[in-house]
Amino acid sequence: MIAIWLLLLFVTIGLNKTIGGTFSDKVELPGTQANSGLALLNTNEKAAGGYAAQVVYHVHSGSLRSDQPAIETAVAELSKLEHVTAVSNPLAKGSTAISKDEQTAYSTVHFNVRPKTLGHDYIGKLETATKAPRDAGVEVEYGGSLDELFRPGANDALSELIGFTVALIVLLVGFGSVAGAALPLVTALIAVLVGVSLLGLAAGLASFGTTAPTLALMIGLGVGIDYALFLTTRFRQQIADGVEPVPAAAWTTATSGHAVLVAASTVALALFGLYASGITFIGQLGLAAVLSVISAAAAALTLVPAFLGLLGRRIDALTVRKPVAEAGAENDDWHRYARLVARHPWRFLTAGLGILLILTIPLFSIDLGHIDDGADPHANTDKRAYDLIASGFGVGANGAFTIVVDVQHASKPPSQIAEGVNSAVAKTAGVARTTTPQLSENGAILVGSAVPSTSPQATATAALFDELVGTTLPDALAGTGAKGYVTGNLATQIQFRDKLTARLPIVIAVVVTLAFLLLMATFRSVLIALKAAILNLLSIGAAYGVLVAVFQWGWAGSLFGVAEKVPIESYVPVLMFAIVFGLSMDYEVFLLSRVKEAWDRTGENTLAVADGLSRTARVISCAALIMASVFIAFVLSPNVVVKMLAVGLAASVLVDATVVRLILVPATMNLLGRANWWLPAWLDRLLPRIDAEGAEAGPAPTPARTPEPAGAGGSS
Repeated sequence: MIAIWLLLLFVTIGLNKTIGGTFSDKVELPGTQANSGLALLNTNEKAAGGYAAQVVYHVHSGSLRSDQPAIETAVAELSKLEHVTAVSNPLAKGSTAISKDEQTAYSTVHFNVRPKTLGHDYIGKLETATKAPRDAGVEVEYGGSLDELFRPGANDALSELIGFTVALIVLLVGFGSVAGAALPLVTALIAVLVGVSLLGLAAGLASFGTTAPTLALMIGLGVGIDYALFLTTRFRQQIADGVEPVPAAAWTTATSGHAVLVAASTVALALFGLYASGITFIGQLGLAAVLSVISAAAAALTLVPAFLGLLGRRIDALTVRKPVAEAGAENDDWHRYARLVARHPWRFLTAGLGILLILTIPLFSIDLGHIDDGADPHANTDKRAYDLIASGFGVGANGAFTIVVDVQHASKPPSQIAEGVNSAVAKTAGVARTTTPQLSENGAILVGSAVPSTSPQATATAALFDELVGTTLPDALAGTGAKGYVTGNLATQIQFRDKLTARLPIVIAVVVTLAFLLLMATFRSVLIALKAAILNLLSIGAAYGVLVAVFQWGWAGSLFGVAEKVPIESYVPVLMFAIVFGLSMDYEVFLLSRVKEAWDRTGENTLAVADGLSRTARVISCAALIMASVFIAFVLSPNVVVKMLAVGLAASVLVDATVVRLILVPATMNLLGRANWWLPAWLDRLLPRIDAEGAEAGPAPTPARTPEPAGAGGSS
């Protein structure tokens, strides 16, 4: 089995390097204003369509007019580059692309492919093309869609190393066994490399966003370590109890393996729920994470038992402290804590809910938007280009709207329509300046622009878009037979946000319903499934609150490498919801599977809760700390969206594993008593039976030798 996995690892990595696809943030919104306008541009005025970028020229003193020959040389050289369809001359007569003080100007460069796909070598070609102005002492920066080409790549390897180092320390301190600590890390690494390689192969067949590999890596490592740790801990307890290695590994897989399978299925269902957003880009991000979850679960059920059988009793041969596997003794600390919760359930419930509600407060001021180049570090050329344009032309120049008017069926002359549209747009509140729409070469469309007076991230800019689309253009074109559209990168981002916001309730309903049905079928209880759904929603609300406080309010944002306060990226909440809900169910399944075991054995609810909590609390706490460490290590990524996901997921895991699993779940289960296990007979007959405790495996294997002294697997 180990040989099969190693072969699979080398084959998938090799295939990914040779025939793997590329990743790009291509978002399509059929039927929207932005998409329809862009389609008209690409059909009738290709020079204004495609992917637009800016080459910014700046001098600290004097005028760029004195460097006109050098700048015009750069314009000519840029137009010769492959995949460039058009380049504007900022110093041409009548150009609005030079600032009033004539110290800043920009050329708009149009590509027929996404610049990121051109490869790192293309940077050298750009630098060669702009050599003349730079030799003349002009500062040259690159912005727009060129940001992806110049943006430094994510250092996922360093993030992995940090996450693994912290995980190793936590496991050594928590459980004492060197082999027991190394095994979950090794198997998780193999699984996630296979999963990410499979994602690379899938990218050759379908379009995945640029954050997909990092997302798959984060989720795969987190759940991979969790699943392997859950199995390894139970196996080590069996060995400590004197069971032979092969029967111990088999029984561990037959019992805890069921819980892993149910947990992975829950995570996968939650991630597949992202397709309910109706946006392929979002659904594909969920699919990317699912591939890594499937790989992690497969490794947990096959590779981990193989290593357990290989190590056998030697798994605790090398230790850094007295080895500990599971707790569970009636006098251990976790049992005492569980009994304390049972004596004061209302106090614990009130305290837990209070913590979640306080953390949720910032959520009520959430501002969804798009994170633009202004949030990048000043060391990035796109950030410098953004700042130069903002200071030279106003903050809105970094997010201009493109006005497209279809005049193919117009009843009035295009010139008259252009004047009317330009006048109406210029008079609209929030518009800083406009360019009069010009007729395309084929006479089919008019193309102009409107520059907002506010920044691309401002809510006023989104309101301006709605005003232009809903009132300004329809009124200006009334009775002309022409139809107007507002398009461009910013318009696409605004409509992307609006569509996601409208579909978020549907995604939530789908994910919660699927998880509710799965838990109800697994644990044969209505209230346990309902409680899990409600508590997970509260946990996610708290995680959203942390995101708003850090990134939108700027609390400690600089610690994570964010240069300014930014809105919450529009697709982060929906993506986080599916991931967090799925991961929360992981811990719910791990805890409840042991509680259900004890309930089936004793029929005593308080004892079952105490037994399940004592046996899983250490594993859940260590697993959560490891997963949070893996997530937070990815704040090293230069991508602000990845930083958001890293902080949000780390916060959610810590909150869920501590406040929810260790406080609220035992408190509510003690309050509900025997009602926890209520399921109407008619519903019991309808629901499929899912075995999360491995009941069919029967009782634990009989020890073949005298168990090791207490301490090898008992007291906490």
